[in-house]
Amino acid sequence: MSGGGRRAAPRRSRPRAPLAARLPQLGLSAGVTVLLVAWGYLVFLAIDLGDRARRGTEDAALAWLLLALATVGAVACLFLVLLLGTRLWRSLTAPPGRPDAPRDDRPDEPRPPGGRRAAR
Repeated sequence: MSGGGRRAAPRRSRPRAPLAARLPQLGLSAGVTVLLVAWGYLVFLAIDLGDRARRGTEDAALAWLLLALATVGAVACLFLVLLLGTRLWRSLTAPPGRPDAPRDDRPDEPRPPGGRRAAR
């Protein structure tokens, strides 16, 4: 066995951004967390209200109405979680300095007419 070292890729680290530059990311992550907790509570509430409504007590009509509202609220919360989560993911994976830049490093060159097949 030879005594060569490990074959590891060189570390590519970029300097950390100051806190002021990361505030939008912190706000997005806080929003995602709050909305996930609200979604969980609304789902729990909808399950409890569905149980009450199916038992047919004297407040069953109100339970059905509140069940529908809790369901719509839970769907809206989950939609907003997905929306804010994708924004957070994009802000975390974007190259530094250009948050809306495409991920590839190719310059914007004109494409040949007809695509790749015609360029052959």
